[in-house]
Amino acid sequence: MKIRITAIIALFIVCVNVIAQQVSPFKKNDRVVFLGNSITEAGYYPSYIWLYYMTHFPNMPLTVIGAGVGGDRAEEMFKRLDGDVFAKKPSVLVTTFGMNDTGYFEYNQPGAEAFADSRVKASYEWFQKIEAKYKEQKQTKMIIMGGSPYDETAVFENSVPFRNKNKAMRRIVDFQQKAAAENGWEFFDLNVPMTDINLREQKNNPAFTLCGGDRIHPDNAGHMVMAYLFLKAQGFAGKEVATIDIDGTKAAVKTSSNCTVSDIKITDTGLIFNYLAKSLPYPMDTIVRGWNYKTAQAKAIDVIPFMEEMNKESLRVSGLSGDYRLIIDNEEIGTWSGETFAKGLNLATLTNTPQYQQAMKVMFLNEERLEVERHFREYMWIQYTVFYKKGLLFANNREALKVLDQNLDNGWVKGRRDLYTKAMSPEIREAWQKEMDVLVSMIYKINKPLKRKITLIKAN
Repeated sequence: MKIRITAIIALFIVCVNVIAQQVSPFKKNDRVVFLGNSITEAGYYPSYIWLYYMTHFPNMPLTVIGAGVGGDRAEEMFKRLDGDVFAKKPSVLVTTFGMNDTGYFEYNQPGAEAFADSRVKASYEWFQKIEAKYKEQKQTKMIIMGGSPYDETAVFENSVPFRNKNKAMRRIVDFQQKAAAENGWEFFDLNVPMTDINLREQKNNPAFTLCGGDRIHPDNAGHMVMAYLFLKAQGFAGKEVATIDIDGTKAAVKTSSNCTVSDIKITDTGLIFNYLAKSLPYPMDTIVRGWNYKTAQAKAIDVIPFMEEMNKESLRVSGLSGDYRLIIDNEEIGTWSGETFAKGLNLATLTNTPQYQQAMKVMFLNEERLEVERHFREYMWIQYTVFYKKGLLFANNREALKVLDQNLDNGWVKGRRDLYTKAMSPEIREAWQKEMDVLVSMIYKINKPLKRKITLIKAN
């Protein structure tokens, strides 16, 4: 009976692990393209996902490319497949849509249910065309991702939500999931887990939302939640930065993981050893970035267990009595009790460690890369929103500029005119690409963990 129970427990653990990994991790040299609408065009969640790979897998270079265009539905995405998506030669393609497909203000008007039916039907018909094109791409791994939700439940002053819009979006997620299963593609849903977090947090703060003040566009923290959920679907919960566990009385390593610990010595004042990790801690930006955003990336850790599940750089030292100063590479990090060291510190939460500062450089370079990539996304917005329907796709000539100027009553077009006058020149686009290439090359040059000297000195 005991053997049978043990087997059942083991089977349960295996099943949980299978469920936890819904999306295969990216591989070395993958070209991962994220196709979507304005939420994807903003670029934050793909950039945050790539930053995880940059820091946790420093010797596994890959490329993440944004292919989002604001306002897109399945229809517009289908029209962009050849010129904007497949042209990027993806080895992995992540596709998400549904927010714009389902409409907006019509949900608070008569006939909302029939309207929802018609919009879901139209989305499905265009998705069938996407599906047919995807079947031709034998060398590309397809991932279908249910989109982030429309938040109907947050309570904002002078803001009436579009009732049952997210319900219509869920219907799109359902046919996406069904198609993925039928085609042997991978599927992952953001809608349900993000809605669950919203509802949980709104019990204490009715104005809480991951979906931004417009209930649609997640800000930095919301994008980090999206990145976390995607990485968790790839099975990275429990993937540590490193673990160091030392017996301070014997100067011996009890356990270590994803790192090398060497040259441990007991000194007159404490302990000293060398530490070389195989990963860097994941850095969290504390600055709010992006138009009209209000919460920084780092605020996401208030609602998700990212630090505990995916960003633990554990230092445990037993056998210490009293307080000890922690010094890494001659940098004073802080002072903790022997009891705290015995329980363990998560060094990834300490932003003043040399390894965290190294990771911050990677983060800033990645953010610079994203800023340049946005030039390309705005350029593609102009191409497919203005020129496609005029038969001037990629014409980039005086006629195209004339047509653009005829549409300057559209504020979105007007705001992109200056960028387009630059981007229409292939030399400018080539320079932008070279700038991104230099930034990525620099990232994979400086993201390699360095050997660190860790010293514990008994405090007075």
